[in-house]
Amino acid sequence: MREQGLHTTTLGARGPLVAFCHGLFGQGKNWTSIAKAVAEDHRVLLVDMPHHGRSTWPDHFDYVDVADRVAELFDPEDPVALVGHSMGGKAAMVLALRHPELVERLCVVDVSPVDYESASEFAGYIRAMLALDLTTIERRSDADAALADAVRSPTVRSFLLQNLRREDDGTWSWQPNLEVLGRDIAALSGWPEDRLAGAAPYDGRTLWINGETSDYVRPDYVAAMDRWFPRNRRVTIKGAGHWVHSEQPAVFTEVLRRFLA
Repeated sequence: MREQGLHTTTLGARGPLVAFCHGLFGQGKNWTSIAKAVAEDHRVLLVDMPHHGRSTWPDHFDYVDVADRVAELFDPEDPVALVGHSMGGKAAMVLALRHPELVERLCVVDVSPVDYESASEFAGYIRAMLALDLTTIERRSDADAALADAVRSPTVRSFLLQNLRREDDGTWSWQPNLEVLGRDIAALSGWPEDRLAGAAPYDGRTLWINGETSDYVRPDYVAAMDRWFPRNRRVTIKGAGHWVHSEQPAVFTEVLRRFLA
């Protein structure tokens, strides 16, 4: 168990506060290039979400716990524009619903406030990562080769291997809390409807950005989006899938900057 606390990185020295919440297997630094553009006129906070990067490893995963931990970073006297992708998007939505006084506006990236029925793809990645014998790894390329059969996409393997960290003693370790994430995968793919009973809809400005070829934001999810976030508008970016901010960074950054202005 790691020591408690969330690891954050700050950019920018003036302007309103913006915070980025990454998705599953991500880290705050994944948002660095977009954050640098935003930091021209905002103070930016990059968060390593619980169970990820250099942040705490709680003993279970649920979105209410994750959202409440991230909420401790913010002050109602300095409300944040919160940007969240995938897992981080669900956490950001829950945070806005439970602590609306902390969130000045909300940007949700390619995820909906619904229970996705299957997370088999991500569960497979976790199994593959846990199955890797890190004691046999001498260099990162060894890990890449060892994952090749289980994770066929070189792009996905590269993304997953960003989580492989070499310790001071030369050994390798995974930064995500893979055992707990794998065990609680149903909570990861779900939406904590029962834990939000009695919560009022979030009345702040909300922007949804989704990729054209992604199925995480679909017409049949719009009712749930409108129910929880009535002041929302939706933007679809062409030529992008689930990792829309990585696949079309220039377009994504422009859309985001206009929303934050």
